[in-house]
Amino acid sequence: MVKKFFKYSISSMFAMFVTSLYTIVDGIFVGKGIGDVGLAAVNMVLPITIMYFGIATMMAVGGGALVSKSFGQQDNVRAQNIFGQTIKFAVIVSFSLSVIAFVFARSVMYGIGARDEMLLYSSEYLRFYSIFCSANLIGIVLNSFVRNDGNPRLGMVANIFGAILNIIFDYVFIFNFNWGIKGAALATGVGQIITISILLCHFLFKRGNLKLKLSPTENKTLKNIVSIGFPSFLGEITFSIIIFFYNIALIVFVGMKGITAFSVINYINANIYMILLGMNFGVQPLISYSFGEKKEQDMLKFYGFSKRFGFVLTLTYALLSLVWGREIIGVFTTDAEIINIAYFGLNVTNLAFFILGINLTITVYYQAIEIPKYSNIICLFRSFIFLPISLIVLAKLFGIIGIWVSLIVSEGLSFLFINLMVRVKQITHKILVG
Repeated sequence: MVKKFFKYSISSMFAMFVTSLYTIVDGIFVGKGIGDVGLAAVNMVLPITIMYFGIATMMAVGGGALVSKSFGQQDNVRAQNIFGQTIKFAVIVSFSLSVIAFVFARSVMYGIGARDEMLLYSSEYLRFYSIFCSANLIGIVLNSFVRNDGNPRLGMVANIFGAILNIIFDYVFIFNFNWGIKGAALATGVGQIITISILLCHFLFKRGNLKLKLSPTENKTLKNIVSIGFPSFLGEITFSIIIFFYNIALIVFVGMKGITAFSVINYINANIYMILLGMNFGVQPLISYSFGEKKEQDMLKFYGFSKRFGFVLTLTYALLSLVWGREIIGVFTTDAEIINIAYFGLNVTNLAFFILGINLTITVYYQAIEIPKYSNIICLFRSFIFLPISLIVLAKLFGIIGIWVSLIVSEGLSFLFINLMVRVKQITHKILVG
């Protein structure tokens, strides 16, 4: 069981880590090639790109959980039907979002607070990023199904090759072609197309049970996919809202250098967030499969492995940031004030990931066993209730220190409230026994 856990979790984690790595490389090239205003502009677009990621993970986790459960019940026909409907849904939604973002890029960025020079840079980045928005969303969905179809390593390989080409084109587009911030967006899109091309090999060469063909639409199935996957969407929206509130607070209490410092922190923290998310996404097929087989102890063991391994990962990351944080931040900017702000903020916010990681594990677990309402409650607590309150109160009381501490308070209160309401072991036993 431990071997199976690491087979799925390590592959998924590494794939997510590579994704965050080329996001960091984007940041480095933007910082060096365009400057601090470019970093701040990309950070303003981040809530939109995270929303896209959330929509994709909603379909990926919702459809993936149902497919894995069907495999556990030995119903491959049903699994194929769900896969076909999810892919069709993903294609329609992703192309619609791509068109909307391209046409209304400036209006969208103005609406979320970008002004003057930042509006120019951020709207240009969003417009060119939206051209490849469909590839990004579909790639995330395909990666999930490749993993659920028993081939987690291919997802890892696809992300690695996509990342390598993204890095190469980042350099070429920004420095050789002098395309500026649109070059960073286009490089990301090219990387996603390569990732999809590799993932398609799983289906074209029939490496698993799933086949690349569309299925007739069933409203009940789509409703289940959205219902189960919605906490993943809400979780990413939560992250977007966190960034939005932080941007507003930093503008008010610190100014432009505060936003730039926060942008650097986001680039760096993307590593641990994506690794923890990848670990939980990797374990989800195993939990869903065990759920289909009605093996309670296996479900709880995979859940326990995720919590313990997540703690080890977070501790390792926090220590690395404490020791080499300034050097890492210095890769993005040479401004001494920004480095000081970012170093302090990085090490304080890292403490929140010890709790955030457990909240992610609980969220994905309830999705895997098809009880998304508890996952939704966690996400609502984290972003819509506790974060705005703690951010406003602590920022007014302690200034920038309060801003960084607010994430720890928000995640901690969310963890306490959900554990007072429900217990994983009792819920698991109840749903299996009836």
